[in-house]
Amino acid sequence: MAQCDIGLVGVGVMGRNLALNIESKGSRVCVYDKAAARVEEFLAGPGRGRNVVGAKTPEELAGSLARPRRILLMVNAGPPVDEVLKQLRPLLERADVVIDGGNSHFRDTERRQKELEPSGVLFMGSGISGGEAGALRGPCIMPGGPEEGYRAVEPILTRIAAQVEGAPCCAYIGPRGSGHYVKMVHNGIEYGLMELIGEAYLVLSVACRMEPAEISSLMAEWAEGALGGYLMEITSEILSRSDPETGRPIVDVILDKAGQKGTGKWTSQDALDVGCPIPTIDAAVSARVLSAYKDERVAASKVLAGPNPRCTPAAARALRKDLRAALEASMISCYAQGMALLRVASAEYGYGLRLADIARIWRGGCIIRSRLLAPIAEAFARSPSLPNILVDPSFAKALKGLDAAWRRAVAAAAGLGLSVPGMMSALAYYDGYRCARLPANLTQAQRDYFGAHTYERVDRPGAFHTDWEALRETAAQGTGQARSRRKGRKP
Repeated sequence: MAQCDIGLVGVGVMGRNLALNIESKGSRVCVYDKAAARVEEFLAGPGRGRNVVGAKTPEELAGSLARPRRILLMVNAGPPVDEVLKQLRPLLERADVVIDGGNSHFRDTERRQKELEPSGVLFMGSGISGGEAGALRGPCIMPGGPEEGYRAVEPILTRIAAQVEGAPCCAYIGPRGSGHYVKMVHNGIEYGLMELIGEAYLVLSVACRMEPAEISSLMAEWAEGALGGYLMEITSEILSRSDPETGRPIVDVILDKAGQKGTGKWTSQDALDVGCPIPTIDAAVSARVLSAYKDERVAASKVLAGPNPRCTPAAARALRKDLRAALEASMISCYAQGMALLRVASAEYGYGLRLADIARIWRGGCIIRSRLLAPIAEAFARSPSLPNILVDPSFAKALKGLDAAWRRAVAAAAGLGLSVPGMMSALAYYDGYRCARLPANLTQAQRDYFGAHTYERVDRPGAFHTDWEALRETAAQGTGQARSRRKGRKP
C-alpha cells in the first residue's frame, strides 16, 4: 500500500473537512480517531472513493506515513491533546512533525514543545480559522513552532489555505507558541467585532424600531463599503431568515444568552499580563458573561428605571446614519487594540511577529476577514515599527471623518439607556490614546499617599516619594496663619 503524505487525528467536523481539503489538493491522507466508528462513517460517506485511508490504532497511523511523518491533530484543546501525544510519542522519530490545529492555549503549546524537544520530534501549534466551511474550502492558517517543522509541512498548508490575490492565507508566524497566540488574539478581535455588530443591531431594533428584515437590508448595504466582511455578511443573512416552526424572524426566537469557549477570556487575561489595553475585547467578554445572567436581568428590568429607549422617526433616521460611522470607527479601534497587543506580546515573548503578514493572511479564510485588513496590512508594510494603526495617516484621516458621528451615536445610545459597552470602550480607547495628558498623575499621587509607591516627576528623572503627613501638617499650619492674619493677630 502506498504510504500517506499526512496523518490526521480527530475526524470531527473540522477534521473531516480538512482531510477532504488536503486530499483534494493532491495529498494522500490517513485518518484516525479514538472513536473508530467515526473513521468508518467518514470512509463510507464523504471519504468514499477519495485518496483517504483509515487507521484503527495509533500504531497503524504511524506505520502508514512517509518519513518524516507529518501529523495534524484536530482534537479538543486541553487533556485530549496530551492524551494523543502520549500515544504517539513512542511511535515517532527525529524530524517527524506534529501539528496541533486546535484552539490550545499558547503556554500549553510551549510546554508540549519542550517535552518533545529531546526526542527530536518537531511540535507545532497552528491556529486554523474559518469554521467548517473554511476547513473544506480554504481556511486561514497560522502555524508557529520550529521553522524546520513548518518547512516540512509548508507545501500542504499553503495549498489548502484560502487564497487572496493569488497568495495563500498562511504564513510562518514565529517560534514556540506564537501560532496559537496569534489565533487567540484573532478570536479576541472576533469577540469585539461580534459585540459591536450586536450593539448596532440592538440600537436599530429598539431605538429605531426596525424589523430584522429591514436591519438585514441595511447591513447588506453597509457591507458594500468599508464595513464589508464575513461577520457583516452572515449577520445580514441571519437577520433575513425565518424560523420554520413559527414563521417569526429566527433571531427573535433565539435566547439572548451568549456562549464562549475561553479564547476571548484568554486574550483579556494575557493583555493584562503584558500590560496592553484592549478595552473593547474586554467589554465583549464581559457582555457575554452578563448575558448569562438572564433571570437576574429580567427581574432587574422590572425594578430599575431608565429612559424611553425609542427615538422619534426623524431622530431614528439621523441615528441610523451616525450608527454606520460609529460601527466603522469602533471596528477600526478594535482591530487597533488587537494589533497593538500582538506588537507588545511579540516583544514580551520574543516571537518576532510580522504584523503586516498577519494582517495579510487574515484577509481570507478566517472569521474576522474584512475590507479593513488590507489597509491594516499596508500600514504595517509601510512602517513595520508602527506602534498603533490609529496613528497611521490613512486611518487617522478616516477616523477624523467619522469622529463626530461616532460620538453622536454613542451619546444617543447612552441617552436612550441602551447598553453599548463595545462602542463606548472603543471610543474611550481612541480618546485615551490621543490624550497627551491623562489623570494618571492623580492616580500616582493617591498610590504614593496610601502605599508609598513613589512616582516620577515631569521636571527631572528618578523615583520620588512625598511625606504626605508632613505636607498635611504644613498645610494646617498655613491655614492657621492665614486665619490669624485675617483676624489681625500674630500667628
